[in-house]
Amino acid sequence: MNAQQALAFVEQHGVVLASARGKVPTLTEAIAGAPIKGSWWGHTDGKHIFAVLSAVQEDNGILVCRLLAGKVTLVHQRLWPALAALASELPADALTRVRQVHTATGKHVNEEIPFPQWLPPEAAAAAAGLDPDRARAALGL
Repeated sequence: MNAQQALAFVEQHGVVLASARGKVPTLTEAIAGAPIKGSWWGHTDGKHIFAVLSAVQEDNGILVCRLLAGKVTLVHQRLWPALAALASELPADALTRVRQVHTATGKHVNEEIPFPQWLPPEAAAAAAGLDPDRARAALGL
């Protein structure tokens, strides 16, 4: 699976876990094409998985947050209105956007942007008329 296919996978499912296992699909396993035992870093395709996962996480149409059980979760932009509609029901840090920033020294650090600072105005407007039950169903919550 390449980056374009991985983005299509996230779009299709709407909500996926980056590498953890849960009630939604796991992107690293989709990239590998099979379940991964142990850490994906040790997988024979670990470098490829990293490259594709990084490309997906850097896409502006993907929210990287900790929505599901505090695990890194990827949410496609088509579901951002549903997230916004349920924001008052979710832990505040569950909707914080997490971005990896590369420092001048080569380190990677997480930059966190709290909700709703990252939410585009059109997603906020769409959330205003969204029924909470429909939002929960759309997100699989």
